[in-house]
Order: sequence, then C-alpha cells, then structure tokens
Amino acid sequence: MEFDRDALLQVFLAEGEERLSQMEGGLVLLEDHPADEELLQAIFRAAHTLKGNSAMLGYGALTEFTHVLEDLLERVRSRTLPVTSHLVSLLLGSVDVLRQLLSDAAKGLDGMNSSQRSVLGRLSRVLGQETGNAASLEGVRAERVPEESSEESRAEKSVEIPGLNVLTRTLRVDLDRLDQMLDLVGEIAVSRGRLRQLLEERRTADLEEALEVHQEADRLDMDLQELVMKIRMIPVGPTFHHFARTVRDLSRTLKKQVRFVTEGEDVEVDMTVIERIRDPLTHMIRNAVDHGIEAPEVRASAGKDPCGCIRLRAFHDTGSIVIQVVDDGSGLDRTRLLECARTKGLVEPAEELSDVAVDRLIFEPGISTCSAVTELSGRGVGMDVVRRSVEALRGSVEVESEAGRGTTITLRLPLTLAIIDGFLVKASDESYVIPVEAVAECIDLPGEERGTGLSGLINLRGSPLPYLRLRELFDLPGKAAPRENVVVVRTETLRAGLVVDALLGGSQIVIKPLGRLFRSLPGIAGSAIVGDGRIALILDVPKLVRTALSRQMSTPS
Repeated sequence: MEFDRDALLQVFLAEGEERLSQMEGGLVLLEDHPADEELLQAIFRAAHTLKGNSAMLGYGALTEFTHVLEDLLERVRSRTLPVTSHLVSLLLGSVDVLRQLLSDAAKGLDGMNSSQRSVLGRLSRVLGQETGNAASLEGVRAERVPEESSEESRAEKSVEIPGLNVLTRTLRVDLDRLDQMLDLVGEIAVSRGRLRQLLEERRTADLEEALEVHQEADRLDMDLQELVMKIRMIPVGPTFHHFARTVRDLSRTLKKQVRFVTEGEDVEVDMTVIERIRDPLTHMIRNAVDHGIEAPEVRASAGKDPCGCIRLRAFHDTGSIVIQVVDDGSGLDRTRLLECARTKGLVEPAEELSDVAVDRLIFEPGISTCSAVTELSGRGVGMDVVRRSVEALRGSVEVESEAGRGTTITLRLPLTLAIIDGFLVKASDESYVIPVEAVAECIDLPGEERGTGLSGLINLRGSPLPYLRLRELFDLPGKAAPRENVVVVRTETLRAGLVVDALLGGSQIVIKPLGRLFRSLPGIAGSAIVGDGRIALILDVPKLVRTALSRQMSTPS
C-alpha cells in the first residue's frame, strides 16, 4: 500500500515532541511524588509509544535508545528500582537526548554521537545495577548533551528525505469546530450565489434585496472569522509546564530550593503569541531563580521558608492576556541598579528617580546587578530582550518589587496577533496602520511647524512632544499637505507624535507578515490589505517613539 512518507513523518515528529514534553513534565512531578502510579504509567506509555513509532519508520537510533529507556522505566514501574533525585536527573537527560535525536530525524539523520552513546551507557549500567544497592545510582549523573558541530559525530547514517527540512507547525482542532466551519462555508457559498444571481440579472428593483444578501454574507464572514480565531486559541498550561524543568535544573545548579507553581493553566491565547513569548518567559524565570530567590541559609536567617517559590500565572483582563512571574525572593537591589545606570550614563549623577523608575532600569540594555559575569547572568542582556520581544507583540511589561518580599513582572499581551483594531492614516499617497491601543489622541500640527523637516518638538498642553513626519521618514514623494495632523502615540511610559497628511479612521485589520527581505525595515511591524485593495504598512509604534526621542535628545537646544 502506498502512503505519503513525508506527511507521515510530520505527524510522527509532532507527536514525538508532544510525548517528550509529557515525559519531561511527568518526571519533574515524579521526583516530588514517587509513589504516584498513574504518573509512572503515563511516563511509561509515552516512552513506549515513541519507541513503537520510531521502529515503524525505521529510525534505529531512536528505537535503540527508547528501548533501553523503556526497560529502565519498567524497573521503576515494578518498584525494583527506587525513584531518586539522581535517577530523575538521568531520565531527564535521556529526554534531552531523545529530543535531539528527534530533531536529527527531522533532518533525515539516524544515528547517535559519542555524547548520546554515553548517556545510553549510563542507562544500561543502571539497568545492570538495579538488583544491587540503590546507592549505586549516586555515581550516575545525567548531563545535558552538548551540541556537536561535526556532521560525522552527529550521525552514523544519513537518510535523505526530499522536501522535509523543518517540522511543520501543527494544531489539534476539535472536530465540532471543524463541522461548524464547514456549515458556515456552505452558507457563505449559498449567499454568494444569491448575490451573483441578483447582480447578473441587473434588476434595479432588487437592489434592496441585493444589499440584504450582502449584509447576510458579511455576517457569515464575521462568524467564520471568529470561529477560525477560536481554533487558533490554545491553553497556556502545556507551555507553563515546560518551565518546571527549567526551575528544577537551575535551582540544583545554584544549590537553591525552589518550588514552582502555575495558575490559570486553562487560559487560552493565540498559538502564535505562545510561541513568541516562550523565550521572554525563560529569561524571566531564570532571573527569578538566579537573582530573586536567596540561598536556603540566607532565607532561613531572615525568618523565611528556606524553600523559595516562583509562581507563573495567567488570566484574562479587558481583552488581553496577562502573564505574571512572581517570586518571594529578596526583591530588586535599587541601589545597585541606580549605580549601574549612572556608570553607563543612563542616569545623571545628581538625578533622583522614583522607586518605579529605578525598577524599570532592569529593562535597559547592559544593566545587571551581578558583580561578576557567570554562565547564567551578569551581561545585562536578559530583561531588555524581554521588553523588546513583548513590545514586538504589541504588549507591555511592568515590574513591581518590595525589598525582602519579592518581585512581580507582569506581561500584558493581545489575545491574537492575526487581527488588530487599526487606525488608518495617509502620508503622500501611501496608507499606514497604527494599532488603536497605541493612539492617545489626534491634533492639528501648529502652522509654524508645517513642512519643517523629519522631526521636531511641539508644546502639548504645557508638555514637550517630540514628533516624526512620516513623509520624510519614509522618503515619500510630493509636497506636504496644506493641513497636517499629529497622531499622538504612546508606549507604557513614553509618547511621541507622528505627523501625517490625513486621518482615514479606524478599521479592523487582518495582519499579513512581511516577506523575509523586508522584516528588518525600521519602524514597520507588518502589512495589511485595506478597503481599496492596496497594501498598507503597519507601524511599529515603540520603535518610532524611541526614534523620535533619540532625535530630540541629539538635537541641540
């Protein structure tokens, strides 16, 4: 029987990653609940399924490794091998190897390098020792498998798979929702047919009926769009569980005791938001363990529980999703932050800042409270990455800290990146979209400022407002309009003006990603097709605000 091997491989790779995530999360929980039979069964089933699927597709390395791992898990399941911290570390290291082997399978590779063989050897040695003293595990350490650049060491055998370069993004969809989509598509087809018939007959008496049919088609289109958006929504729980492993490994490296708690796992958000927020959350959680949570003896001397706690919570609020990372550690060292900012010239020596302003310094590039650079921190490249990543998602980030009590970092993000409420403006003959949530107000540009160049400064009710002229910024042809408008835009703490020729009003915008050649365009976040069928660029408001402020600071008074 013929079958599409590439399609089958895509399913195998997607399901394999899901099984590995189940195993990883289960093993972290097993360390604290070694007697949980249901948990053990779930871990064993995940390994068994992965082994069977690997064997069916002929991946010998994956099959060999999972076979030995399955034997070891069977000993744990039969209670002839006790669950210890060392054993869990070894099993988690095995999941790392399997994830790497799965990645190799996506590239058409089948084989184990020396590091992977070493981990397999550790598994085999524990299997050979399982009837002896459980203390024999004390000498078995599981380590992350390092990346190797040599292709010869990466695989013993290469299997070419034409057209299969990367793992296709997949999403599980409820069949009931697919049925609803099918029903809506059928109704839209009927509505379009009725409208076409009326237009072809060109009967003026039926214009009112044609309008009714068109409005009905619009309603069906909106229902279909809403349903598609719901299908893209996934719970944050699986992503949150991924960080339990991060906390476990890092706390052991730093010799700290940390409990990881998740809240709001059922909260749903667009899958694209989840994909793009994973790295910022990793930075935040690593910072919480490294900088926030104190050593057990320090916490005990301060009258606190020696075991610190990090909470990762999510909830919906006024059309957005809010994600918080909360720790009960020492809080931010404001003295050190201010000292570092002054050393780097970000704050004047005599300038006084509020506690809130000092706390926000952690989002500036190069700011770190570490006195020495380590493998984990000290370079000041963590939280500024978080801020830029969140702003790129049209979100905001806030920080609250209390000395000795801990720190809370809050991300506020849109529920979806596919559709936004946009405010359309015009410069020369080009249309641009500004996200509505970034628009504060619109005013007329004062007459003395018209046609004065790329940037400038106006007085807005007693406060200075730097501005950028879009016509000049994007080097558009033609002369400035007789009457120019200023769209006052804002980020979390800053604001600026964008000078345009005309205001076109609000509209719901379906975002289209930029092609690879255009993704680095400054000040542009995406594109959209507007009502007249032309392409309008979506403006990157945080980037434009920072550009306006930097030009203001560089211009002599």
